[in-house]
Amino acid sequence: MRHFLFSFFLILITFCLSFGLQSAYARPDLGEIKLPAGFKIEIFADKNTKGGESLSGARFMTFDASGNLYVSSAANNKILMLPDSNNDGIADEVVTVADDLNAPQGLAFVAGALLVANQNGVVKLEKKAGFGANDGSPVKVTPFISGLPAGGHTLKNIKLSPDGYLFINVGSSCNVCIESDANRATILRYTTQGKPAGALLTLGRHQQSAIWASGLRNSQGFAWHPQTAAMYATNEGADMRSDTKGGAVNDEFPPEHLNKIEAGKHYGWPYCWADPNKSKALMADPNFSAEVGFCQTAQAPEITFTSHSTPIGITFLDKTNWPADYQQDAIVALHGSWNRKKPSGYKLVRVRFKDNQPSAIEDFATGWLQGGYAWGRPVDVVVGADHALYVSDDKMGAIYRITYQPNSAN
Repeated sequence: MRHFLFSFFLILITFCLSFGLQSAYARPDLGEIKLPAGFKIEIFADKNTKGGESLSGARFMTFDASGNLYVSSAANNKILMLPDSNNDGIADEVVTVADDLNAPQGLAFVAGALLVANQNGVVKLEKKAGFGANDGSPVKVTPFISGLPAGGHTLKNIKLSPDGYLFINVGSSCNVCIESDANRATILRYTTQGKPAGALLTLGRHQQSAIWASGLRNSQGFAWHPQTAAMYATNEGADMRSDTKGGAVNDEFPPEHLNKIEAGKHYGWPYCWADPNKSKALMADPNFSAEVGFCQTAQAPEITFTSHSTPIGITFLDKTNWPADYQQDAIVALHGSWNRKKPSGYKLVRVRFKDNQPSAIEDFATGWLQGGYAWGRPVDVVVGADHALYVSDDKMGAIYRITYQPNSAN
């Protein structure tokens, strides 16, 4: 009898624990997030949303023509749709649009199709009924751009530029090395038909290159300035470097970069990083040197972030209804460090622009890092048709929505 009762209670406890885990995930305490006065952060979707368990590993986002949010889940190899049919700022559910992909990240709508950047290429998602309708109609997945380098810095982004080209980042295969594949550590450019359209025109029998810019260790986030149309990209610097020849690892080197991306330019990696003593200048890595003078010919960053803070997503704020002071600025998501003694990142920062040039960086949303522990990791930022800022968090498996309410206080 005792054995029966013990077994019964053990089964009951296991069931209750299991049911509790499945039905009520712990929600993040957004009261820990500090924002400027007048701004408010709320949960748009998380694991408590219907179908929200698929949001684990939520990465890059985009909106369709009807205003529905789409997000990639690289961890689950899925593309998800998050409709908000009553426009109340809370997702109705999380719907799987496509699965069995290959580490998908970047998303871009082009001519009614959704392009998805997998680790080894780009696929096209087409829906007979059109995207935006949550009618359960099947999605056709076809290859669009093939043969991109896989592995290493696996995740890729894709975006459509204002002048109608597709840009894709390809990260390096290593921390610091000389790549054997010229397409590594680059940003590539293609036509909307998927044809290479790199900076150098190739003549004769050789295939046209897609390389637009090089020397970029891992530039996952990029966006175009609303006035000048200049392309800006975040870039992650190398890990475990020393600022002296044969010296100990210095966590403060190298700084992370925000680069203005221009055709044919080389941005320094693996040989150079931002010179902390000179604005818009590069210095040589003392432990991985190039030819003398190389770092003086490479393109220096426009501005820098704290080392190892991992800048990823970037968006300009001209489509928000935020104060005019923000309209020409950008928000960057700092995903956070992984091997610093003192963690850095885990926040959103505002990049101020003056005379259409980056001039300063300041904190915008902080609090995901508490002491030495980070409970959330912002990845991407995008502005919706409702003029709010949406933020993905791949650690919490959540999408946040930040709005401006001038009469409110934090």
